[in-house]
Amino acid sequence: MKITSIILALLFLSFTIVQFNDPDPILWIIIYFAMVVLSVGAFFNKFSKLAMAVFAVGYLIYAIILIPGVFEWLKSDDRSLLFDDIAKMQHLYIEEAREFLGLTICLAALSFYWVKSKS
Repeated sequence: MKITSIILALLFLSFTIVQFNDPDPILWIIIYFAMVVLSVGAFFNKFSKLAMAVFAVGYLIYAIILIPGVFEWLKSDDRSLLFDDIAKMQHLYIEEAREFLGLTICLAALSFYWVKSKS
């Protein structure tokens, strides 16, 4: 559990750092840094179920808002555009799909921590 928490903390810290170039950096720095804090707490076996629940609900609502962009990306002819730096400026759905993926990673980590907090 400690190794997983450290790996997740470092992963979310790296996500936080690269957000400084994002079109909406403050929002994403907060989202990812909250996950860093929760991961460090999990390392010390400190789980805030209230914080996990609040973040999970917020991330889920935001992810639902982004679903139309994900569907648009899935319908596109070239799905590799998700990894193209220029495409995100040409198509809003690319940025929305990327954000959805980031939220999904956060929700997966929160689910993992929720299960671990019960044991």
